[in-house]
Amino acid sequence: MLLILLGISACQSTEELTEEPPKIEQKEATPLATMIDTSQVFSANLTGFALYDPETDSMIHSQNGNRYFTPASNTKLFTFYTGLKLLPDSLKALEYEVRGDSLIFWGTGDPSFLHPDFGNKKVYEFLKNRDEDLYFSDSNFDDELLGPGWSWSDYQYYYQTEKVPFPIFGNVARFTIQEIELRKIAETDSGLAVSPKYFQSFVKENGHRDDFLHRGMTDNTFSYKAEADTNTYTIDKPFHYSPELVTDMLSDTLGKTVEYVEIERPESPQKIYSIKSDTAYKRMLRPSDNFIAEQLLLVTASELGKPLNSRTVIEKMKEEYLDFLPREPQWVDGSGLSRYNMFTPKSMIRLLGAIDNEFVDDEKLFHLLPAGGERGTIRSWYAPRDDREKPYVFAKTGTLSNNHSLSGYLLTKSGKKLYFSFMNNHYVGSSSVVKEEMEKVLWYIHSNF
Repeated sequence: MLLILLGISACQSTEELTEEPPKIEQKEATPLATMIDTSQVFSANLTGFALYDPETDSMIHSQNGNRYFTPASNTKLFTFYTGLKLLPDSLKALEYEVRGDSLIFWGTGDPSFLHPDFGNKKVYEFLKNRDEDLYFSDSNFDDELLGPGWSWSDYQYYYQTEKVPFPIFGNVARFTIQEIELRKIAETDSGLAVSPKYFQSFVKENGHRDDFLHRGMTDNTFSYKAEADTNTYTIDKPFHYSPELVTDMLSDTLGKTVEYVEIERPESPQKIYSIKSDTAYKRMLRPSDNFIAEQLLLVTASELGKPLNSRTVIEKMKEEYLDFLPREPQWVDGSGLSRYNMFTPKSMIRLLGAIDNEFVDDEKLFHLLPAGGERGTIRSWYAPRDDREKPYVFAKTGTLSNNHSLSGYLLTKSGKKLYFSFMNNHYVGSSSVVKEEMEKVLWYIHSNF
């Protein structure tokens, strides 16, 4: 009897924990279906694809549309939708309270403070021009510096900056690097490397000629001009957060003392707002900025009057704003750095529709997204094949090792606007091969639908 009861209990436990598998999709043998099914590239990895027509409310094609995939930075579309639903037109920069001759302030996660790519100095001027003594507190921060499932060894790369309550300078140290390539005659212990050595005394440095080494027509004088080619670029390295580092950097930047205190945030602090939310969304979506994405979830928590914690915002979105998705999103961070994130292509389609519904006209939405052949992470892909045509793909990429996704909006030659989601997992080799195959499919849709 005991064994029977244990067996029943085990069966019940399994049934409770095991989600019903996705239904097998019945696909019509259309040219588009054949194109995808016969692709050697897509058959070598796990590929999900969904194509939807919002005008007719119909799913044109779906392959593995109900299966979960690692989305990578397609996760930023969830963060984008979060901002559209929960954030005002501008980002809250900081909260503060004046107590006598002291001004205590708390960060909100706003990523724009002294960020080299935003150029907004509103908060800087506010802090610099205050007469009170300045005190910074991070008592409202209730999160980990790194997200769940992030690769620990990527801590020193710009794409994995820490999540912090008061970002400064984009949370990175920006190094300007010069690579100098020098072209000159080699030197030996006995002088210039010329053979026969007799001609060493015939070489004269002359910076007025354009050519590197020149001999006169009627003599053996060699005019020589050393050349240097300099390539300049920047490298961003994240720095490790501590409240003391923030106060030290603020003191150095503001030219006045800022001290750290552990004081609880009051219920109704005064507030300062900084950049327009659309400015942050564009920076997050076009170059796929992970730092902006993560900080936006913290800013949202602050806007809700909650401690700064990404999970709080994600749970609120799932409970109150994402119940229309066909399968529950496995969503753990703002950027998509975590491989714990998992969404289905059909869920991405529904999310694209919800985002689309937040905009009165397409132009404003498309302006925030990468555009095929023109800007952002797809500036080198999905370009029109006629220079007279405008971009036809406006979409968010998502790339981790062996995973690449692209979800967004596709305009056809007949004037339709379609939603699509391409999700590729577990391929071996370069993502370029996968992108080339995706480009064939998207161009076919653009030309034939």
